[in-house]
Order: sequence, then structure tokens, then C-alpha cells
Amino acid sequence: MTDLHSLWGILDLLGTFAFGLSGATVAVRRGLDIVGVLVLAVAAALAGGMLRDMLLGAGPVMALADGRYLPVALAAGIAVFFLHPLVERLGKPVMVFDALGLGLFAVTGCRKAMEAGLDPIASLALGMLTAVGGGALRDLLVGEVPRVLREEIYALAALLGAAVVLLGDRLGWPETVATLGGLRRPSCCGC
Repeated sequence: MTDLHSLWGILDLLGTFAFGLSGATVAVRRGLDIVGVLVLAVAAALAGGMLRDMLLGAGPVMALADGRYLPVALAAGIAVFFLHPLVERLGKPVMVFDALGLGLFAVTGCRKAMEAGLDPIASLALGMLTAVGGGALRDLLVGEVPRVLREEIYALAALLGAAVVLLGDRLGWPETVATLGGLRRPSCCGC
């Protein structure tokens, strides 16, 4: 495994943790017990990447094949369950964690689609789907209209992050430069 692939793996795990925190925070706010918190943490953390891998025909999906993903998602859930007063001090923790996870998953999702040989439009779509999939499932599980369907900036931010990665690839930028550019969130995200 090259250093660059290790970087992508680290970014993917960071995105997993961020969305796990997001899902767990929503669960705690809804008064769910520890099982509910862990279910929402895992759903938010893993659903987008699992859907991406299934659409790419990757089998088994990374979240199941790599033994690090589920523990990372569960650790995020446990941390929020026991430390939620500290988490709430962030002001808008769900938005903060979503913004972080969104950027990370848009970048890694688009990159994985490109490496699989998908065309640019499909790579953008898969980057966006990777980024918004877990949050959409999280929202559905608590009976809310998914944020991606009621706040256009949510999907747009993911699409822009993926577009920077794709553009950087087309222009021959070093992958780390394109990645950092794709992770930078637009100032209009509200977080």
C-alpha cells in the first residue's frame, strides 16, 4: 500500500468518525438509549460508503472487509453517549460533524470512483452520494426529511468538494493538493 493510499484510508476513517459523531449526536438529542445511539452512529458513518462500494461492484464493501470501520463508528457513538454535554458545547455539533464528514467523504468517494474508471459525471455523483448517504439514512431513521433534500447547500458542498478533486486530476495537480482543495468547505455552509 502506498503512502497516498494510506492517506485516503486515514481520510476515510476520519470521515467515518465524523459522521459517527453526527449520528450519535442526533440520537442523544432524540433521547435514544445506547443501542439507538450506536445504530444511528453506524448508519450515519457507514451507509454512504457502503452504498458507493455496492454501486461500484466492490465486494465485500470496505466497511465490512476492513475491520477498522465498524469500531471507529461505534467509538464515535460511545464517545457522544458519554460525553454529550461536551459535544453540545460546539454550538451546532451536528452541522460541524456533517461538514467535516461531508468534505472527507466527497473527496474519498470521488477518488474511489475515478480509480474504478468511472467517467467524470459518474465520479462526481458517486462522490456526492458517498458524502450525503449516511446523513440521509440517519435523518430517515429518526423520522426527518433528510437534510440533503431540504438544504440545497448540503449536496452542493459535497458536489463542489468532489469537483475540485476531479478538476485537480484533470489539470494534473498532485493528489494531496486536489484533496486539500476538495476538503475546503464553502463559506456559505453555515457552520
